[in-house]
Amino acid sequence: MDVQELMRELHQGSESKIVMLVADGLGGLPIEKGGQTELGTASTPNLDALVKDNTCGLMTPVLPGITPGSGPGHLGLFGYDPLKYQIGRGVLEALGVEFELGPNDVAARGNFCTVDENEIIIDRRAGRISSEVGIRLVEKMKSIQVEGVELFLRHVKDYRFVAILRGEGLGGDVHDTDPGAIGKAPLSPTAAVPQSERTAELFREFIKQAGEVLKDEHPANMLTLRGIARRPNIPTMEEVYGLKSVAVAVYPMYRGLARLVGMTVLTEVQDTAQQLGALRKNWDAFDFFFVHYKYTDSTGEDGYFAEKVRQTEIVDGMIPGILELNPDVLVVTGDHCTPSKLKSHSWHPIPVLLAADTCRPDGVEQFNETQCIYGGLGQFESRFLMPLALAHAGRLQKFGA
Repeated sequence: MDVQELMRELHQGSESKIVMLVADGLGGLPIEKGGQTELGTASTPNLDALVKDNTCGLMTPVLPGITPGSGPGHLGLFGYDPLKYQIGRGVLEALGVEFELGPNDVAARGNFCTVDENEIIIDRRAGRISSEVGIRLVEKMKSIQVEGVELFLRHVKDYRFVAILRGEGLGGDVHDTDPGAIGKAPLSPTAAVPQSERTAELFREFIKQAGEVLKDEHPANMLTLRGIARRPNIPTMEEVYGLKSVAVAVYPMYRGLARLVGMTVLTEVQDTAQQLGALRKNWDAFDFFFVHYKYTDSTGEDGYFAEKVRQTEIVDGMIPGILELNPDVLVVTGDHCTPSKLKSHSWHPIPVLLAADTCRPDGVEQFNETQCIYGGLGQFESRFLMPLALAHAGRLQKFGA
């Protein structure tokens, strides 16, 4: 019996409310030895006040030493073993823009990028072009036709889009074309298994035509593809935990993650400034509230230490508004660490704070990586966070006689 099977047996009804505030990429590193991380540098009086009366710890998103993508990171937070449920990023992006993936669909997340005259990538995100530009480029690419399948293109946000192939006999195991660094050429789509060779061939043709369409654009004169996959079967949070869940997220990918596990998504929330209002408005209708904040991650990826500090302080400023609603359990954490020093996701354990009337205070006085290591939750895999939240919310029965 795995943890989710146990949760199916033990969950029970309750009027309690759980809020999970996810500051994407929350954890970090000091720029120099002996310094503070972004979280340690930030002024976080609200989180520090919470941690004094509650409990904290550090979470491993997948396994020690493994750097997670956003998909595995969030699935772990929702209690799904990311090694068991491997979800392609293309699927998440497609669901995030409300594209209904069918049984014959394969989806890929696309990034517009910039290449030089030698077709070497000099900017993996095309200068983070605006959504206005991205929409225009996606419309321009809709002239592309790939023989033998239907091709669907949808803009996602800024430099991101999703490409979906629909046809019989398409496999979903194709390697990414993004080399993961500048100074390298985009990779050619290659099949991870023989059954996906046709899919790889079709995406190669799509990229070839896209290169012709985009060659005179600047800075978005090429694209890369990531997370090429089919939609998997996955149980919903209501089936596993008995929770009516809702996502208060702005970015499409995180909406897609939420939809994948059966959450209602508040599509009217288009900006982070609208999140607390949406939380209040929908408070009576749901049991579990996933509130996602993106910019602690994107500033880390761009290497902006001071700006990540500022974004962390904005997250701290959200705490009073959430506490006004009097949730029975409030969890504050990230899906992975994104240190500004590395300009990328990392394998480091993530700080986590769990606040509830049933918490045992652990003596920690500040919410940061250095102190969370001494917290009462200890260090644990993130897939065990949901059972902890459910237990503190009074939503689990006793196990055994």
